[in-house]
Amino acid sequence: MQAGLLNTYRRPVATRQPVAWACAAALFASYALLYFGGNPQRGFRADPLQSLAAAVHLDSKWTLYGLLYTGAMVAGGAYFLRRHGNSRYQRVRTIVVVAVQVVLAFALPLVMKVLTGHEHYFSYFWPLKIEYLYPSYILQQPFLILAYSFLGSLAAFPLLAYFLGKRFYCSWICGCGGLANTAGEPWRHLSDKSPRAWKLEQLSIHSVLLLAVLTTAIVWVNWAVGKDHPEFARFAFGVQDFYGFAIGGLFSGVFGVGLYPLMGTRVWCRFGCPMAAMLGLIQKFGRFRITVKKDMCISCGNCSTYCEMGIDVRQYAMANQDVKRAACVGCGMCAHVCPRGVLKLESRPIRWEPGRQIRVYAVDL
Repeated sequence: MQAGLLNTYRRPVATRQPVAWACAAALFASYALLYFGGNPQRGFRADPLQSLAAAVHLDSKWTLYGLLYTGAMVAGGAYFLRRHGNSRYQRVRTIVVVAVQVVLAFALPLVMKVLTGHEHYFSYFWPLKIEYLYPSYILQQPFLILAYSFLGSLAAFPLLAYFLGKRFYCSWICGCGGLANTAGEPWRHLSDKSPRAWKLEQLSIHSVLLLAVLTTAIVWVNWAVGKDHPEFARFAFGVQDFYGFAIGGLFSGVFGVGLYPLMGTRVWCRFGCPMAAMLGLIQKFGRFRITVKKDMCISCGNCSTYCEMGIDVRQYAMANQDVKRAACVGCGMCAHVCPRGVLKLESRPIRWEPGRQIRVYAVDL
């Protein structure tokens, strides 16, 4: 078995041994109580996390969750930097994604809630935060927040994905990816690199994106005509409830984080996140890629071992092919652990001239 540069497989918690299964069970139970506690319709009458939040004088279990989530990212970021902080790219990326979580995804929404009674998570956008384009949410928000959400979701993010790749969001801003890259560091090597997993990934993530688009459209139609068509209104509320339960609760939370110790840290990002799917489709036709120095790979396998998105980078390097997979989040770990500097993250336009192709390197990282 490929051990990797840092002897990853020597740690019991990272090798699917009993301690890893116990950790997964604890995560499963915690997220199940978080999303479904106090909800008799889901089979959970008790709500121990809400009681715990009240015991420490917090207004809700979601505030408690935000505090624990942010603390996990801060501690995980310190752990990650201790292992990989010799890379400038990793230092800057980790500090930025943790700072975004602390400020935009925790402190600012909390201040807004105290001062105005409403909160908005500025690091999340549609379709990841699908309710941000629901009429019921839009009608409650001031114009500047609406403009921020609409421009980010439908204009700025697609453009940035074209020029920089999905890494600008998935590895530098998103809290889901931030948790995976920090607290999830011990398990990044567990992602399945098989062709079968790749096919399942493509089917799953694009299905969720399609479901997110359809759900948003159905909610808007219901807002427009639901009062006059009660049967359609019941259907629309059912679709909305299903998406919140199956995708927002089970997939992104219970399974997405609960499976860290068994399947790697990007289960949700790889198989379910509609934002990752949308940005990945744009990235395929954009400028970002991981370039390969020809005939330099020695097939050590470190790049594939540490790819949290399940990409067999070694296969590309051995074939002298640049990596331009929609799944790649540009975390830079493959380039970081390569002992020969074979891999490089680049965003480059290609300029065509009569009779020849000229490559212009716009951004080198």
